[in-house]
Amino acid sequence: MDHTLVRDHTVLAVVVGSRAYGLATEESDTDRRGVYAAPAPLFWRFDKPPTHMDGPLPEQFSWELERFCQLALSANPTVLECLWSSLVESVTPVGEELLALRTAFLSRHAHRTFVRYADSQFRKIEGDLRNRGEINWKHVMHMLRLLASGWHLLLRGEPLVDVGDMRERLLAVRRGETPWDEVVAWRAHLAEGVDKALESTLLPAEPDRDRVEEFLISVRRRSLEW
Repeated sequence: MDHTLVRDHTVLAVVVGSRAYGLATEESDTDRRGVYAAPAPLFWRFDKPPTHMDGPLPEQFSWELERFCQLALSANPTVLECLWSSLVESVTPVGEELLALRTAFLSRHAHRTFVRYADSQFRKIEGDLRNRGEINWKHVMHMLRLLASGWHLLLRGEPLVDVGDMRERLLAVRRGETPWDEVVAWRAHLAEGVDKALESTLLPAEPDRDRVEEFLISVRRRSLEW
């Protein structure tokens, strides 16, 4: 795979996953996520630039800027966390503009997406428990973390990336040391908190799509000079 776009046009590169969450152990990988801005002339061809790419480093995944913005506007939890990760490996002036724009992506849609992702994971976990008598405790831990992040987003206006305050309790879940009924009760508590937070959140009903689009158009225009 040709990684020229990632190598030459990445505007933001961050570390996410356990290292950003404050949940890393000795066995943890380093998960990297990035955003590249393909030059506008590449979109004039029949073959468009890819919307996302793996690599070139292990555990590295990048989105093209437009796709990243689309996902962020829809309150995709994984993408929003990239904008709030404290582990920034590289950032260009365009990347700085993207970070300065991050609150424009936020809206009450986050309630639906965070809860939906967590509910989907919970149903899968319940299915594995019912059908095989087994639980992927790492998935359980991240389901709980996701709900905590969504709750924080609705209350404070930003996702909770570093969950270090809950580190020991979450790692106990990952190790399978927490009884299932306690996990279910914790999940219910977090889900209730997310729902209540929606009632009082200061997040707007819709993200600022126009502001994001203006930024994207500006980047495309400037890329003609690259």
